[in-house]
Amino acid sequence: MNSILVVCVGNICRSPVGERILASLLPKVKVTSAGIGALVGHSADSTATEVAKSHGVSLDGHVARQFTNRIGEENDLILVMEEGHRREISKQAPHLRGRIMLFDHWSGGAGIPDPYKLPLAFHENTFDLISTAAKAWATRLAAKGTT
Repeated sequence: MNSILVVCVGNICRSPVGERILASLLPKVKVTSAGIGALVGHSADSTATEVAKSHGVSLDGHVARQFTNRIGEENDLILVMEEGHRREISKQAPHLRGRIMLFDHWSGGAGIPDPYKLPLAFHENTFDLISTAAKAWATRLAAKGTT
């Protein structure tokens, strides 16, 4: 496993958090993020940034980018936050279907809700779900010797 792409909608809340946590847990793996409806060029959401920072995770320097087939093809694994994201990418790039899994596949598989424009407590809960899921992926990949 050399590269992982984390995907949400806007690429300003969930996927940047997932990207940074996974990157810290899997230092030998290239981890990036994108959005299926990205707010291209925007930095991470201010509340997501505040919550991440309070947990020791920096979203500094993040710039949102749009998912493209090319970006998907450059990655061994594509982790999406919701089942709808998997459907959208599969529709756009059917050849990538086998690389797509839910970010929380190993920690429940219910999907991770979008905290955009929601209260701080919702962002905290979302951060916790992402952190738990990222740790589960890191454990699973380490056990397979792919990191």
